[in-house]
Amino acid sequence: MLVVKKFGGTSVADKDRILNVAKRCVDSYNAGDDVIVVLSAMGDTTDDLIEEAHRINPNAPKREMDMLLATGEQKSVSLMAIAMASMGAAAISLNAFQVAMHTTANYGNARFKRIDSERIRRELDARRIVIVTGFQGIDKFDDVTTLGRGGSDTTAVALAAALHADKCEIYTDVDGVYTADPRIVPNAKKLKEITYSEMLEMATLGAQVLHNRSVEMAKKYGVELVVRSSLSLEEGTVVKEGAKMESMLVSGVAADKNTARIALVGLKNEPGVAFKIFNILGKNNINVDVILQSIGRDNRKDISFTVSEDDADQAVALLEDQKGSIEMERIECDKNVAKVSVVGAGMQTHAGVASGMFEALYNAGINIRMISTSEIRISVLIDEDQADRAVKAAHDWFIED
Repeated sequence: MLVVKKFGGTSVADKDRILNVAKRCVDSYNAGDDVIVVLSAMGDTTDDLIEEAHRINPNAPKREMDMLLATGEQKSVSLMAIAMASMGAAAISLNAFQVAMHTTANYGNARFKRIDSERIRRELDARRIVIVTGFQGIDKFDDVTTLGRGGSDTTAVALAAALHADKCEIYTDVDGVYTADPRIVPNAKKLKEITYSEMLEMATLGAQVLHNRSVEMAKKYGVELVVRSSLSLEEGTVVKEGAKMESMLVSGVAADKNTARIALVGLKNEPGVAFKIFNILGKNNINVDVILQSIGRDNRKDISFTVSEDDADQAVALLEDQKGSIEMERIECDKNVAKVSVVGAGMQTHAGVASGMFEALYNAGINIRMISTSEIRISVLIDEDQADRAVKAAHDWFIED
């Protein structure tokens, strides 16, 4: 059986944890599995490297940042191979260039184009454990690229898809996917299974267990994921198509505090205005989520929308530059907001979910600023300092009851 095992930064944060991961992988190898291991950088290495770069140049070129950040994973994989060698296992570490993991040239947020599998297959045929750097690739210029935060999950799924692995296990510091963040909701329940669609919504909306692009890729290529703890042997949560959710109406509640609300006030109420706004943002790879347009008065209207807080300053700057072609009174940006969402496939066939969400927040004294819905989710924008209370209120309403 071919198994891809991905371990996050906390799982390889120090010597003891590296040896723990090495033993788990060697045990699987000794049991007869072909094993590919994907690793993140150790502990806070990535944050430390970013801080070090910004001390030298707060506006460091993105290409050079990718060169720098990729060193974190190279350290992890080489130490892991050294640890496995101490246990008598044949192991080899490979970086993205050695594997040839081809990506786009969008530094800091690259996407996979294809993976050359020949080198990995040769090493597996020689009965070696193959340890691959997560989070990184190479572009058409042979430059190192990185995939963005959480990108090691995507590396693992991409390898599992390219090599037709039997299983892709994502190991983290929690033992599965919960109905809410257990640090916020102590009585959150661990799910045995969850569908790709639900997990994709949860990941996109703030649940930090899996990178949303990894779930998107797993769904596209039918890669069954298992989210497990690297610190225990407990069974985890299976992410797959057609998971049995035990008739749960809502499978999870998530909060995304990395959100900003941008409002364009006093726009002309005429065709093409919205297109100009969102075309500019789209061309600059800025994703927009919740959108609200006011009813026009005096031939004017307002448009509000949310973006990632990381993209907010760039979005405002881009729109300020277009004031000549997009006439408006002013641009407002509020970073003290959060998006709280309930997600569940059961919502498609049940009426009254939205009213239940609104009643739960009303009872908790929480004001809603914007609303967005789809077939399997309801999201509301609220003040950031009320996010944790909102998650608890929604969880108590839908899951505890």
